[in-house]
Amino acid sequence: MNEGKKYYFDTSAILPYYRQEDKSDLVEKMLCSLRPPVIISDLSRVEFVSAIARLVRMAEITEPQANLIDNMFTADNRAGLFMRKSLGPLCYQQAEKWISARKTSLRTLDALHLACCLTSMITMVTCNNILHQSAEILGVPSLLI
Repeated sequence: MNEGKKYYFDTSAILPYYRQEDKSDLVEKMLCSLRPPVIISDLSRVEFVSAIARLVRMAEITEPQANLIDNMFTADNRAGLFMRKSLGPLCYQQAEKWISARKTSLRTLDALHLACCLTSMITMVTCNNILHQSAEILGVPSLLI
């Protein structure tokens, strides 16, 4: 990976690092190849805990497994693997502009992730095909895992 380049991992690229999924090995390999910190947003944290709660409700993981995943994510944040970025007014304005233009199938939260990348000049890393395609259409640098 590019030495000075910054990367933003959306939630779809964070979750496979903490639970076994199809893309887990690729996500781990990419995270290990980057110099920390990797950028995430406050939104990523909320989506992360929401996804873990959904997995518990759907009985895909147990409550103790959910606690372990959450504790590992929190520890990695404290250790400096991730740096959280707040979404400012420009992110919301950009997301609204893209969605109202109706040129992509972007949904609200994905538009906010992309807007965070654009306003901060950071490359998006995602496991979400639709988000990656939207990034390409909108001219936001993106890598699909």
